[in-house]
Amino acid sequence: MENAKPMLKREHIVWLDVVRFVAMFTVVCCHSADPFNFYPGEPPANIDDIKFWGAAYGAFLRPCVPLFVMITGALLLPVKGDTSAFYKKRISRVFFPFLIWSVIYNLFPWVTGLLGLSPQVILDCFPYSGEEVMRRSLGVSMEYISQIPFNFSLLDVHMWYIYLLIGMYLYMPIFSAWVEKASRRAKLWFLVAWGVTLFVPYYRAFVDPYIWGACSWNEFYMLYSFAGFNGYLLLGHYLRNQQWSWGKTLGWGIPMFVVGYLVTFFGFRRMTAAPDCTPEELELFFYYCSPNVVMMTIPFFMIAKKVQIKSETVRKALANLTVCGFGVYMIHYFFTGPCVMLARACSVPVSLQIPFAAVIAFFVSWILVILLRKLFGKYAKYVVG
Repeated sequence: MENAKPMLKREHIVWLDVVRFVAMFTVVCCHSADPFNFYPGEPPANIDDIKFWGAAYGAFLRPCVPLFVMITGALLLPVKGDTSAFYKKRISRVFFPFLIWSVIYNLFPWVTGLLGLSPQVILDCFPYSGEEVMRRSLGVSMEYISQIPFNFSLLDVHMWYIYLLIGMYLYMPIFSAWVEKASRRAKLWFLVAWGVTLFVPYYRAFVDPYIWGACSWNEFYMLYSFAGFNGYLLLGHYLRNQQWSWGKTLGWGIPMFVVGYLVTFFGFRRMTAAPDCTPEELELFFYYCSPNVVMMTIPFFMIAKKVQIKSETVRKALANLTVCGFGVYMIHYFFTGPCVMLARACSVPVSLQIPFAAVIAFFVSWILVILLRKLFGKYAKYVVG
């Protein structure tokens, strides 16, 4: 952590490395499920199986992003030291790799045209990309690149999280001032208010689009300040210091996870069964800030917290992933689609194609980031974080 004085060495927490590994691998799995939940082109005869397993894995993997946010809260709240030093270290290490890889992703269709590759390659890699990028025009790529200050494109959809992460870093020193002084009871009340806001997406979808003072001229409803991913930040900070026995962890965690999973899975299946399902309806039960996803995330976090790693080799590998993890997140989206294609070409059963693809994409990305770190040396932080 930074300070106005010489930097203090942060204590290394092995169980947080375990949580990070779970978060990193599940996010790669989640993106390996994209070609199942969104199938471009002519659907094959087994499309029903493909969509079933896409929903089954997709629902199971929803804790991936919340776990990343909880790790951030567990590690960085309350923020210590000078705010400007915090911003300089955290945001700069995120911003430059984000910018570089966003440009690379958006140039990819144009590069495939220069190399004479089939336009189908684009859809194989990025199932959400759509028809416009199939033109493989430099003009289209440059238009997407010009929009980077405002939002991600269909070629780098996973970059949505980086906008969120930068926003959380900007907010954390402000939030931290309250976290540092708040009692355990006050933090619990904040989490209760946050828990209430988790139901708002469902209220808006099934009851009324407006709630608690929100209207056509005001989107900031009564509990707006308690809503969103800042709840996961505080939850990670709060649960870091909670010690649950294995009995409590499993006794509460397994039923909680099962209920959350069933709501997520069957809700998603219901939405996707509708022929006129909108993108918002498609994502409703996959929404990260929803009660069902929180119910799945807490058991993931608390069970990972109980894992004890005795092997020094495994500890070193997990510590290395901590260093390489951001780079893995940046580049893995290039490999998930092709690895799903490889799984299908190898006649892997449909039920196993997503984890098969995820394992290959995860380790290929990890190895590539290690090589990039060696290649760029001290400048690697600008490329892979």
